[in-house]
Amino acid sequence: MSRLIVISNRVTPADGEGKAGGLAVALTAALKAYSGIWFGWSGETTEHFTGEAHIREAGGVTTAVVDLEPEDVAEYYDGYANATLWPLFHYRIDLTAYDRAFDKGYQRVNRAFAKALFPLIQADDLIWVHDYHLIPIAEELRALGAQNPMGFFLHIPWPAHQVFTTLPRHRDLVKALFAYDLVGFQTDDSVEALQGYVLEEAGGAVADDGRLACFGRKVRVKAFPIGLDFDGFQAQAESRAAVRTYDRMAAHGAFRTLIVGVERLDYSKGIDERLSGFERFLERYPDQARQVMMLQIAPSSRESVEAYQDLRDRIAARVGDINSRYADVDWAPIRYVNRGYSRAELAGVYRACKVGIVTPLRDGMNLVAKEYVAAQDVNNPGVLILSRFAGAASQLSEALIVNPYDPDNIADALHRAIDMPLDERRDRHAALLENVRTQDVRWWRDDFVETLKAEGVSVLEGPQPGGAADA
Repeated sequence: MSRLIVISNRVTPADGEGKAGGLAVALTAALKAYSGIWFGWSGETTEHFTGEAHIREAGGVTTAVVDLEPEDVAEYYDGYANATLWPLFHYRIDLTAYDRAFDKGYQRVNRAFAKALFPLIQADDLIWVHDYHLIPIAEELRALGAQNPMGFFLHIPWPAHQVFTTLPRHRDLVKALFAYDLVGFQTDDSVEALQGYVLEEAGGAVADDGRLACFGRKVRVKAFPIGLDFDGFQAQAESRAAVRTYDRMAAHGAFRTLIVGVERLDYSKGIDERLSGFERFLERYPDQARQVMMLQIAPSSRESVEAYQDLRDRIAARVGDINSRYADVDWAPIRYVNRGYSRAELAGVYRACKVGIVTPLRDGMNLVAKEYVAAQDVNNPGVLILSRFAGAASQLSEALIVNPYDPDNIADALHRAIDMPLDERRDRHAALLENVRTQDVRWWRDDFVETLKAEGVSVLEGPQPGGAADA
């Protein structure tokens, strides 16, 4: 059986108990099923980059990590990845920083990662690269002589070509994708967006076998919607920590309908717009106002980036303004928590809340929506309100689908969710749960890996990978 080499920006195997995000849980599940290595940045800095990968066992997974110099972190991670590609891919051209130093740092780190990883690769390994931080790494590995099957999966949306072409050297970034044998996206929308660029901007074509042809190579491009670690999350939902959290939440909301939103603090998540919709609900349905409370959990992220600092201050001020205008001596409409919780604690929170509201302005998938569904009591389930711009909306159509830019739409959906009869809630939840249960992370993993195996790789000239891993 071929080994699986997973490459991602950060290497953070999930231990089943911590605050691991969806990507960490998904990749840990993949590497426990296939022997191999998880390679990437340690999250630590060093005065001088050595190129030496530190190999260790973590969470039942073999990892190989490298430290980066502070300049690399500033230009590659804070710069090109999070100040250029992240906002651009989420259609926030107004927040996108175009800086040549960022671009050079991005290329430099991808090249350094490839050189550090290359000696660890065996000839029959499958290589699976994750996310926007590492688009050029396959091109760099090919230049070193790696002929392995290589696949790339983007966890965030790929933008329409009219947006993507605002990026300097956009053609080079797309060309780098053609070093892979398989490129996976969350949704068909992203597949169509890349195809539109290749056909209209790069002079490519769709080959007879359905692959995209451009830059002298062909690549299979396909949607692979990521799923939830369903069994693992179910176990967390039944844990003591989940039950304790549920009991605390249920006691607090004994006479009120609890509404919950959970995401890291990011401008793509639509938290500001959600607050506008909730405020409109309070205005339009005053008879329901005191019967509800919204819990917004939004741990801070990327605090060194100015846009995130501004967002944190704006959300805090907005919550304070709404509470000051609508609160009474014994009630406030919003509880805002700026910290993270474990998966078990979140499972308890989801189960206690009769409405889950997930309204990103643009999202690759959004596993919070699937976690909310998985955590519900099947006999008395809550209602999921979901943005049409979340990738999950294409799978979870039985949710109440809303336009996050329309506060009246959100307000009406909240009103409908709160008043929804039990039979309708059960029917909707049963359909949602079936999707979340069957199209889980293992289904996603196996679909991608089996497709990558089938695609193979074009034979290139150059030395075969080898070295320490072959000894």
